[in-house]
Amino acid sequence: MRRGLRFVPLALLLAVVLELAVFVGVGRALGFGAAVLLVFAASLLGLVLLRREGMRAWRGFRSAAAAGQPPGGQVTDGLVGLAGALLLAVPGLVSGLVGLLLLVPPVRRLARAGVRRTTERRVSSMVAGDLFGPRTVRVRQGAPQPTPQPERPVVVDGGRPIEGEIIEPGRH
Repeated sequence: MRRGLRFVPLALLLAVVLELAVFVGVGRALGFGAAVLLVFAASLLGLVLLRREGMRAWRGFRSAAAAGQPPGGQVTDGLVGLAGALLLAVPGLVSGLVGLLLLVPPVRRLARAGVRRTTERRVSSMVAGDLFGPRTVRVRQGAPQPTPQPERPVVVDGGRPIEGEIIEPGRH
């Protein structure tokens, strides 16, 4: 089991407790009916946006594929939009606020960049290149680095061939 996965149940429990605490606080401040109406309205908005974001993500993916471009940008934008709409659709004030923030363009760009960086770290360079296209590399200009000189080969037994057997690691 991965290290981070064992904390998922605890994180979910804390999220539920936070949602309940915020709901009770808003209920006391605005009234119970207003708090329920706010949660209901946010969930309804999330359901409407879920459909819209899903269709938008699918159209972006199809247009990139049809144009022969890497679809990674459209896929990550679609994933962030779908996550925002899904969080908005889930009943809760905190999750709704986080979902709404993910739909705001500047926050969406930041989240999209984070998803891209995480994906590039977790998949091979070839897969990342297929998804996102060629990577851009920043080069800093400064003092030139010395070029490493190739090492001279080690000559053993006067340069005559040596007979041997290659044994794979772990197989003896």
